[in-house]
Amino acid sequence: MNALTRTLTGITLALGTTAAMASDAPEDASAYFISPQDGETVSSPVTVRFGLEGMGVAPSGVDRKNTGHHHLLVNVDEMPAMDEPIPSDDQHRHFGGGQTQTTLDLEPGEHELTLLLGDETHTPHEPPVKSETITITVE
Repeated sequence: MNALTRTLTGITLALGTTAAMASDAPEDASAYFISPQDGETVSSPVTVRFGLEGMGVAPSGVDRKNTGHHHLLVNVDEMPAMDEPIPSDDQHRHFGGGQTQTTLDLEPGEHELTLLLGDETHTPHEPPVKSETITITVE
């Protein structure tokens, strides 16, 4: 193999590696709510069950291909940055232990819920794996 062939091969491998790193979630992966359903009226405390398709669940800190852990966004006006760790507060709830459900104490009224999968560092995948936002009413 001559120097030019080695250089071109190295560039091709580098580009291939970069492309693979830029897409760490399958295109068809999705998060969804098992319950409650969009538009449902519930009473507090509310049990929320998370679903995931096309990927697996792993605790935070575990670096395994095609896995992540859930973050529940509650009444968030705008999505967090997709290239930074998801904040941790009352509106951005982390389930770094790999949990797939939780119980929420919510005030009466309408609430919007969205699931967003994070990697081992709580950073959203590329492309982001998230649910549709649902609206529930708490009586």
